[in-house]
Formats: sequence, C-alpha cells, structure tokens
Amino acid sequence: MSYPIENLFRPAVEYVPAFASLSGAILLMSAHEWFFLPKALIVTAAAGMVLHAGVRLRQGIRVSRFQRNLTRLPKYVIPTSEIPVSKSRLFLGLGFKWDQRHTQRLALARDPKNRRYITQSGLYTWARRFEFRHEGRGGASGWMAKQTRKEAWWNPVTPLPPVGGDPIIHGLEPDETEISMDLVERPGHMVVLGTTRVGKSRLAEVLITQDIRRGDVVIVFDPKGDAGLMTRCYIEAAMAGREFFMFHLGYPDQSARYNPIGNFARTTEVSTRIAGQLPGEGQSAAFKEFVWRFVNVIARARTTLGYRPDYRMIYEDAVNIDALALEYLRFWLDREQPGWNEAVDAIEMDKTQIQQAMKSGRTMDAMKILLFVRENNLHDPIADGLASILSNDRSYFEKLVSSLYPLLEKLTTGKTAQILSPQYDDPTDPRPIFDWMSVIERGAVVYVGLDSLSDYEVAGAVGNAMFADLTSIAGQTYKFEQGYGLSTAIPKRKLSIHADEFNELIGDEFIPLLNKAGGAGFQVAVYTQTWADVEARIGNKAKASQIGGNLNTLIMLRVKNKETAEILTDQLPDVQLV
Repeated sequence: MSYPIENLFRPAVEYVPAFASLSGAILLMSAHEWFFLPKALIVTAAAGMVLHAGVRLRQGIRVSRFQRNLTRLPKYVIPTSEIPVSKSRLFLGLGFKWDQRHTQRLALARDPKNRRYITQSGLYTWARRFEFRHEGRGGASGWMAKQTRKEAWWNPVTPLPPVGGDPIIHGLEPDETEISMDLVERPGHMVVLGTTRVGKSRLAEVLITQDIRRGDVVIVFDPKGDAGLMTRCYIEAAMAGREFFMFHLGYPDQSARYNPIGNFARTTEVSTRIAGQLPGEGQSAAFKEFVWRFVNVIARARTTLGYRPDYRMIYEDAVNIDALALEYLRFWLDREQPGWNEAVDAIEMDKTQIQQAMKSGRTMDAMKILLFVRENNLHDPIADGLASILSNDRSYFEKLVSSLYPLLEKLTTGKTAQILSPQYDDPTDPRPIFDWMSVIERGAVVYVGLDSLSDYEVAGAVGNAMFADLTSIAGQTYKFEQGYGLSTAIPKRKLSIHADEFNELIGDEFIPLLNKAGGAGFQVAVYTQTWADVEARIGNKAKASQIGGNLNTLIMLRVKNKETAEILTDQLPDVQLV
C-alpha cells in the first residue's frame, strides 16, 4: 500500500497485522470444522490472510531494515579484477539516485524526536570501550575484543568501516546499486572534490583502471607521488600489454626522460611554455614580454642551426648570448655572403668602438661581425633579433630578463636536468625518452610523479610545461588527426588525463586544454580538495570560474569548505518537505 506521506521513523507496527493474519490463516486451516464453512471458502480465506501477512511482513522488514541501515554501514570492497569495464559506461561505485524522498528522510532523521533511530546502541558503545581497554591482551578478554571487531553477520556490534562521514546518508536508501555514467559525457571533463584522505586517489585508481583496460591512452599527473597509484598504473599497463613510462622528479635515476620544450608545431611555442611560468600581473607583464622575445630569438636560432631546444641549452644561451650569436651569424654568412671571413678580419675598429664594445660587455668578434653586417646592409630575421639583443648593454639587458634565470636554474640543477634536458645521442643512458605524440601513437600509459612535497616550484613548472605541450598536441590532432605523417594508420584512441591535486598544477596553459581539447579526443579528470585551492593558485576568481565552467561532471566526496559544498548544492532543485 502506498501512502502520500512516508514515515519510516516509527515502530514497525506492520508486524502486528502480519502476525494476526498468519495466526488467523493457521487457525482457519487447522480448525476449519469450527466455522461450518465450505472447505473451498476456508482455503480461499486462509490464502488471502497469508497473502496479507506476507505483504505486511515485507513492509515491516523494510522499516526495520531501513532503521538498521541508519547505524550500520556495510563495508564495500571490490577486487580490481572485478571492476566492470564497458565501452559505453564508466563505473563509479555503489550508490543511489537522490530524490525528494531522501531529503524528507534526512529531515526526519535530524528531528530530535527521532534521535534514538540514528544513535548507536548502548551495546555498540560498550563494545568499542571494551576493545579499547583490552586490545592486544591475552586471555578471554583479548579474545572477546577480537570477536567484537569482526565483520560478520552474527556480530551485532560490528564497527563502522573506517571511511568517515555520516552513515545516515547511505542509510537513507537501503537498496544501493552500481552507479555509472555514459562515456559520451567524458570529453566534457570531470572534477572530483574531497578533503584529505577521503578517497580521491582510490577513486582515481578505479577510473584509471577502466581507462587502461578500455584501451585509452592514459596520462596520470600525481604531484605528491602516491606509490599505490603508481603501482596500480604499472600493473594495469602490464596486464593490458601496454607500454608504461614512469616520469618521476623524485627518482631521476629510475625515471624516464622527457623534454618539455623539445616538440612543437611552431617555434614560438618554446618561448610561450617558458615565459608562461613567469608572473604576468601588473608591472611583471612587461618583463614577461621581454623574456618571451629573448627566448624566442634563442629558440629560432637553435632550431635553424639544427638543434632540439631543451632547458639546459636555453639557459646556456641566455647567460652567454654572444656565443650563440657568433655561431648563428657565421652559419648564416657562410650561406649568404661567401668570403665574409676575410672582410671581417680586415675591419679595424676605432678606439670609440672598442670602448663601446668593452662597456657593453660584448665580445669583440661579435661586434666586428655585426659591424660588417650593418655596413653591407645584410638582413635576416634571426640575425636582426640577435643584433638587437647585442646592441643593448649586457648588464642592462640582463636586468630586463632577470626573472628568467631563477626559473631555468630550478629546471637545470642537479639530476633534474638529466631527465628534463635529455641527451638524445647518449648511447650509455638506458632511460627511455618519450614525448606525447609518440605516447599516443604507441598507446602507452604514462605516470608523472612531480614530487611536489620536496620542491613544489619545480613541480608546478614542469606540470605546466607538460600541459602546454599536451595543448599543442591537441591542436595538431584537431588539424591532422592521430597518426598524421605515419606510413600506416594507427587506431584512434581517446586520451584520458588524470590530474591529482591539480590545484598545484593549474595555470593559464590548462584553460585551453579544458575548453578546446575535448574535440581532439582528450578527456580530463581533475582531483582537488576545495575550489578555493584553485582560486588561490590562479589568483583570479574569474579565471577559476572559467576553469570550473569547463568541468561538466562533478563528483563530490566529503568536503569541509562550505563554499565548495555549495558548488553541488546550488545546482540541486528545491523540494517540498512535510
């Protein structure tokens, strides 16, 4: 029977009519001669009473089960081998769809009159105290303490699983089912919010496991370096027969190598990725533009000379631009002006020119070549850029680009330089080198451990450079699709990016990755504790809202911040309570 108003916070009175009907049915069948009725009528009446007893018993059991669930939360464990994998659905876990009934039930549960239904029994409280006093002891008391902690159907005082939170929330719906989402929604990207130690990394493992088994290219960013997450990625990749790369700033001797600025569609991307790590607000904006142009000139010169740029090379050229200028000018003049060497050697610089060169801090060879270029009215875009840099006083120009040096120092110090600026022609180094395009072509799995607990600044810089590189790959995929330039077609794969603690990685490079890369097959899942962490990292609430607007799927675990919780609650409809 359906009632307009549901109230499960009451005694299970359904057992009374169930018992009465069942007793009546037994009486009818065992003493039917007392009623002087036809046997067929007796059987029909007894069957009706049994049916009524069954209905009422079922209703009573529902009430009792609901009340029991309010204080007992079953432990949910699923072996990784049993995680369901589908080509159309993404498994999220066990749960239920919240509607008006659950809001009504929660309101009733919070009513002081119903306190007894949500309060643990005295026996449960006694069991926890007993365990605390006798844990680890021998004898009967120690044995009893072990028994009360066992998770068994016969144990009425089974402790709640160590997941925290409020068991009332799950208890509001006794019939939980497997929850999944349509994979069509994945390119809209996903954000998972939850405070520390509430299951973000374990949820990430569940999602990553499915993505790997489904055949997606999977890239996992883990700033803190969770060993369990890395192990899960490796095991799943090995079981799926997929190539696995581990890039870890904390273990450079075992890490794969990666050049964040070595692959690009346009040379300007090199300067954008480096200058993008610098502050660009207020007065810093002008200096950031100087750095961008400076690095762009260096990158153009190096690529024209046939080099693949890396952080160490850019740093060496930045602190000694004269050497690069000489190398490029000689390369250029050999092609454009044969016999230039003799003409330069014949140049005699007067005293004023020599003093000017010494004052500017530039080498005499560079000044003589530039003088030859000007006298012969020779022009080349890269040579002109180098000439404009050398025409400035060295100490003055270094002040303009001084913000570049600390950044490059961080990225080229110690063993970090070996994995961020790999030597491609070193046959003695067994550590593999990867780039994002080759990862996609080979269908690989990549784990990126940034070791932010040791050095969060380097972790943030490397993470941002990787995101910028991925954004560039998305642009190429948009234009040419996967496998462009290969002799044989490769399977078109989705690229699943999982960024744990992404507030430590977020930057301007991340925004175009979210709002434009979905069409290139990129699907991003980010994990963080509160949305305030994102705003604090970005330093701009409007930009943080722009990022949030591109994360269409929201999964919220337990949070402590009210503003973060309101991201979910503000999207829920109002319902009427009675």
